[in-house]
Amino acid sequence: MTAEILFVFGLLAAAIVLFASDRVRLDIVAVLVVLALAISGILSGREAVAGFGEPIVLIIGGLFVVGEGLFRTGVAYAVGQWMMGVAGASWNKLLILVMLVVALLSAFVTSTGAVAIFIPIAFALAAKAGHAPSHLLIPIAFASLIGGMLTLIGTPPNIVVTTALAREGLEPFHFFSFTPIGALVLVAGIAYMALFGQFLLPKDRTGGVPSPADERTMRDFAEAYGLIGKVHRFRIKRESQLADKTIADVRLRTRYGVTVAAIERSARLVDVVKPALVNTAIEVGDILYVTGDDAAAAEFARSERLDPLPLEERAIRLVQRELGFAEVLLTPESEVAGHTVRHAQFRERHGLSVLGVRRKGKAIGPVLADTRLEFGDSLLVAGSWHDIRQLQGRAKEFLVLDVPAEIKEVAPARTRAPYAILVTLGMLLLLTFEVVDNVTGILLAAVAMVLSRCVSMEEAYKAINWQSLVLIAGMLPMATALEKTGGMELIIDGLVAAVGSYGPMALLAGLFVITSVFSQFVSNTATTVLVAPIAIGAAETMGVSPHAVLMAVAIAASTAFATPVASPVNTLVLGPGNYRFNDFVKVGVPLQVLALIVAMLAVPVFFPL
Repeated sequence: MTAEILFVFGLLAAAIVLFASDRVRLDIVAVLVVLALAISGILSGREAVAGFGEPIVLIIGGLFVVGEGLFRTGVAYAVGQWMMGVAGASWNKLLILVMLVVALLSAFVTSTGAVAIFIPIAFALAAKAGHAPSHLLIPIAFASLIGGMLTLIGTPPNIVVTTALAREGLEPFHFFSFTPIGALVLVAGIAYMALFGQFLLPKDRTGGVPSPADERTMRDFAEAYGLIGKVHRFRIKRESQLADKTIADVRLRTRYGVTVAAIERSARLVDVVKPALVNTAIEVGDILYVTGDDAAAAEFARSERLDPLPLEERAIRLVQRELGFAEVLLTPESEVAGHTVRHAQFRERHGLSVLGVRRKGKAIGPVLADTRLEFGDSLLVAGSWHDIRQLQGRAKEFLVLDVPAEIKEVAPARTRAPYAILVTLGMLLLLTFEVVDNVTGILLAAVAMVLSRCVSMEEAYKAINWQSLVLIAGMLPMATALEKTGGMELIIDGLVAAVGSYGPMALLAGLFVITSVFSQFVSNTATTVLVAPIAIGAAETMGVSPHAVLMAVAIAASTAFATPVASPVNTLVLGPGNYRFNDFVKVGVPLQVLALIVAMLAVPVFFPL
């Protein structure tokens, strides 16, 4: 084994450890890999950055834009609303219908987007059926992952294996090449969940985010977010130092650890409550609604010479009437994840005050300036209904879980829905009948979404998950490095030696298990990028069909069922479902084994070894 091979193996191991640790962003790891390969001289500079010019990068970027068009025009949400209308009284029928619709939707849009749409719908359906939301959320997450197995564009690993075939001069997979096996896994998965899996789900836990179907009072919100006894009213006296200053000027969250949610003011004999915006001026006689613990509130009142007032029922009704409240879930694409509440600047950017945070089903308590937000957190925000509507329009970053029925569904480009449907159907026809190649067809659809004003160019850029694109482009050269140094041949020889004597089925099973296990802890896209060239080499060495082994790899990459960190969709339902790590293990591992069995039986039928 040469020094170059040892270096590449060490670099690969370090990348996998960093992927699994989640301490460094995935795209940063990928860029570091590119730099290490170039600086070490293993690859030339051109070879190291060649991944950024691969068609797969354009394909996935275009699909993000097409999916955004379906979301912003309300097409995807309408599917969920239709399902709510046809859901019957039978829980099993409802479970099957939900999983089927989510899977079909995930075949054409991102699984994360599909799950984000269905979380509030799942709450409403569960409440209507008398079940806990936790009985639906894991099935929804798993259905979205299986849905990715149905089409070429269902999930990035499918495109990765197709690109790998094309790079080797082999016939690539077609749009519906994945459908027969994906459909069998879907049928098996739905049957498993309806007959067995649902009984492994937690029975005695309500969701971490209360049901949007319920009418909820301010007290309900306060209880859910640990704010009981921590909401205060103070009147501004003439001698108060806050008089004639704006909310931005006084910096109360930083100085005292309290948050001004609203300001009550008398106007023409009528009391009105307004959100506390950054430019809102505080006047003598104003009444501030403040959240914070007793000690912080007392210090605030003493230092600023305020009159404490009781939180009367009249005041509560006034706030309920005038002020908007909503629960907001941070999505994987949310820019505020990883930032403190202070640096997130919710009030400055969105006109909303963050009053509380729930993480993994538990309230963190009154939000202080240095509370660091994480993906999957749910926030209690207060402000005007207009600003909450605006936040709803940013579904890539924020999933608004609980708002009044009249604004439950906001589609910023609702009138463009027919165009979004036509563009999507046109793309599917072009890809299905191979009128143009995949890159051209998908880019045409993305451009058509912009030209038809389903999305603007700014929205299109925001819709693209740049981290995923950099991850793929950065890890593709690793396969080149393994091949150039002889490391690929070494891995292939080892794999063939281990399973070769047991025949092609053993190779198929071995690759499936390796891919599936790695996908529980490492991005399934990164796993597929690394495993695909090894699978092709092993298949050619053993005289096995590369299409068969790569189909097994693609299916395995989507079996991220066993841990809450295996996929963003699992993490997305973790908090709202109030799940624990073991819930995914109990329900997910049997489904992984079932998917392995289905793949071993079906792949040789559709792709003879």
